[in-house]
Amino acid sequence: MAEKFVAPYPGSQQMPQWDTGELIDAPKFTWRNWTSMLGPGLVMGGAAIGGGEWLLGPLITAKYGPALLWVATLSILGQVIYNIEISRYTLYSGEPIFSGKFRILPGPLFWVFVYLVLDFGMVFPYLAAAAAAPVGTLLKGGVIPNPMVNTDLPWYDFARYDSDWYLMKGLSYAIFLGGLVPLLFGGKVYNSLKVVMSFKIVVVFGFLLVLAIGYSTFDTWVDIGSGFFKIGSVPVNVTAEEARQGKNVENVFVSLANGDGMPDIDFSLIALIAGLAAIAGSGGLSNTPISNYTRDQGWGMGHHVGAIPSVVGGQNIQLSHVGCVFEPNEESLPRWRRWYRHVVRDQLVVWMPACFIGIALPSMLSVQFLPAGFESDNKFATSVMTAGGVRDHVTAASGEAFGSFFWFMTVFCGFIVLAPSVSSSADGLVRRWVDVFWTGSKRLRALDQSYIKTLYFRVLAGFAVFGMVMLALPLEELIGYATMIFNLALGFSCWHTLVVNLTLLPRPLRPNWFVRIALVLAGCYFFAMGVITVMDKIGVLAKLTS
Repeated sequence: MAEKFVAPYPGSQQMPQWDTGELIDAPKFTWRNWTSMLGPGLVMGGAAIGGGEWLLGPLITAKYGPALLWVATLSILGQVIYNIEISRYTLYSGEPIFSGKFRILPGPLFWVFVYLVLDFGMVFPYLAAAAAAPVGTLLKGGVIPNPMVNTDLPWYDFARYDSDWYLMKGLSYAIFLGGLVPLLFGGKVYNSLKVVMSFKIVVVFGFLLVLAIGYSTFDTWVDIGSGFFKIGSVPVNVTAEEARQGKNVENVFVSLANGDGMPDIDFSLIALIAGLAAIAGSGGLSNTPISNYTRDQGWGMGHHVGAIPSVVGGQNIQLSHVGCVFEPNEESLPRWRRWYRHVVRDQLVVWMPACFIGIALPSMLSVQFLPAGFESDNKFATSVMTAGGVRDHVTAASGEAFGSFFWFMTVFCGFIVLAPSVSSSADGLVRRWVDVFWTGSKRLRALDQSYIKTLYFRVLAGFAVFGMVMLALPLEELIGYATMIFNLALGFSCWHTLVVNLTLLPRPLRPNWFVRIALVLAGCYFFAMGVITVMDKIGVLAKLTS
């Protein structure tokens, strides 16, 4: 008689030992069931079309053209590897990657403090503040709000702030709180996000594709497509006239090969470019919910664990306190490989194209409809700055009625891109910590499995209160604080994930050498970008380049 399989117990003994179960088989892909195959890649793909794609991408391409989009290419490719690897852990254990990280020595208490620092940027709701601009523009009849503050008056004097300031703050609070509402419904929280992100992708991509096909030029798409591959292109110091002629970018490798030496790099916006790397795709620790959603989708061993239910409509859904693993043998390993290919397909066919398209289409707006070297002093104008150019171009080609409609849709898409990302960003932050404490805390493990719904809601309510306090900060400070640590967090998380998969997974399930090297290099790239951002924030970069 074969011995009963006993779950291994690697890592910190402060975390509970896994349960055991059988690995179910992965679904077989056919063209008839393709919609049922859509999983975390769809939710995270919709979430990825957010701050980086709609705010920083067009801002950079408006000034420098598409040549700097290679920064986003490396970021997205690095995140694809990372997303697949955090899902590898979930397929084996049914636990999200955060729980795996807390199993690594020296133990959960140490990692709580580390990740509280690395996750700090996610508490700043800059997306809600940015999403207020499109709504404010519509309410003001097409005039972009430009909040002003009279710094000569004390902070408690109402006259210190103009009407646009009060308008934008009110809209920011409304959008922020409204973005949390979908997380309360749908049975599983994951189901609500899937609906919201599907709507977002259809509306935004549909409109931008119509605009791209009908009103952009082939040369624009050649420039954008090639920009994703122009690795080594950097901004350079030039005159204002040269910037308007598009001569403000040079390629380091081409310059060195031609014997011209290093280009005269313009470091004034280098941190902004590093910020694009931080939030192109998902960025920071906002990728980690991929593993949570892999579990909630019931993929791999997540089939045995359950999901986080919504407050309304989730009465029969529970979440186990402990992960569940299977015995690697001749019967389970082929199933494992099919599940791994399933996750790879989800990332390569859904998530990665959504990220590249999500960068390319908004960038098309600025490349096609704004003059070269365009800049705006209004921090709130970024999400709607292309609308005027779109209206003028479409009006000239198709008449005033079409021009007005396309102006409205451009502004509306700015809202649709940013506002739903409030939901996914909030859920990602809350579920990271709820999940890990659900497993790591002895006190919480003593509670009934259905209590996870109440715990999730209470933490979400706490986040809502804190977010409302943070919305008092100006938009530029919100974005600066949020993105400052994003790259550092993702770089460190790449390395930590590799340690998790090489320590906690059985040898047959561990990543091969190609994946290991790719994950190390991805961590180096993100960490280097993070160092640049921090150096700029504290003023060191300016001193070194002056």
